[in-house]
Amino acid sequence: MNRKTAVFGLVLACLGMVFYLFLTAEPQPEGFEPLTAVQAQAQMAVAPDAVILDIRTPAEFAAGHIEGAVNIDYYAPDFESRLAALDRNVEYFVYCRSGNRSGRAMDVFSRLGFTRVKHLRNGIIDWEGAGLPLVR
Repeated sequence: MNRKTAVFGLVLACLGMVFYLFLTAEPQPEGFEPLTAVQAQAQMAVAPDAVILDIRTPAEFAAGHIEGAVNIDYYAPDFESRLAALDRNVEYFVYCRSGNRSGRAMDVFSRLGFTRVKHLRNGIIDWEGAGLPLVR
């Protein structure tokens, strides 16, 4: 009986944590959308005026990037000021290596007043994994 009670308590605690995380998760700001590589490629194809931002380091960018991408290094000291200089009326597709930096950059875009920003949630890893083309 003691073991069953312990297992039940553990399951109940795990469910409580999942419920708490679900309730406290911050939603993406309106106009901000995480995309798979295939979704991003399809949306880029019908948005010729959109800007593709690669926020990896210059060395990562040189190793291979999406055609037409502009490189703004997330780790550069002037990253935020470079984003602030961008046109807020343009649609942006943002990516990094794995989606971590681009996910964090969404907060910066939101704080700066951007409303049309999408990011590759699994980065260029997903893009390459889907067999999509890169400029090398």
